[in-house]
Amino acid sequence: MSGRVLVIGAGGLGCPALWALAPRVRTLGIVDDDVVEASNLNRQILHRTEDVGRPKVQSARDAIGRRYPAVEIETLRTRVDADNARRVVRGWDVVVDGTDSFDAKFLINDACVEAGVPLVHGGVVRFTGQLMSVVRGSACYRCLFEAPPPAGIAPSCSEAGIMGAFAGIIGALMAEEALRILDGAPRLAGTLMVVDGLSDRRRRVAVRPRPGCEAHLREVA
Repeated sequence: MSGRVLVIGAGGLGCPALWALAPRVRTLGIVDDDVVEASNLNRQILHRTEDVGRPKVQSARDAIGRRYPAVEIETLRTRVDADNARRVVRGWDVVVDGTDSFDAKFLINDACVEAGVPLVHGGVVRFTGQLMSVVRGSACYRCLFEAPPPAGIAPSCSEAGIMGAFAGIIGALMAEEALRILDGAPRLAGTLMVVDGLSDRRRRVAVRPRPGCEAHLREVA
């Protein structure tokens, strides 16, 4: 086992990613500020009925520890914001973004690009999933989308709905990409993979660094 991987969000994407990463890495980090709710259980596979009401970071840590006691687990119960994003991602070999907030995704992207920490982005809305990785020299999430959409324009997965099993597929693919980064062979650096959960079709879209990207302007040389 080798490497330190931080997973931000212990929900529908983060749970399967954590489960897949646990036997392959030395240290797992889990960041989340929420508590387990009964409505989470159909897709957030690390949490059990008896965990309802507990912090997700504790529930996820306990589930992984029962199955993989050798992995070192670090938890942080907090919401990633403009004040702590840089501090949260610092010191990790790879960050996996399993959040469902556009604002959080841009904050995490910017902090990782600035610090030179590789990032795996993922998202799911209904039956469509997407993922890409960001490494030094590649396009980033902000190169592609530039800025968060105005409030109410683009629904989050919690607003539009999500199929639990499909979130598991995207989360597992995110874990695979994180492991590829640790091995020095990322597959989706500068590439957005879009997955259609109904047709099981996957397409890749090349993303080039955008001149003037605010995240890259702050990147540490």
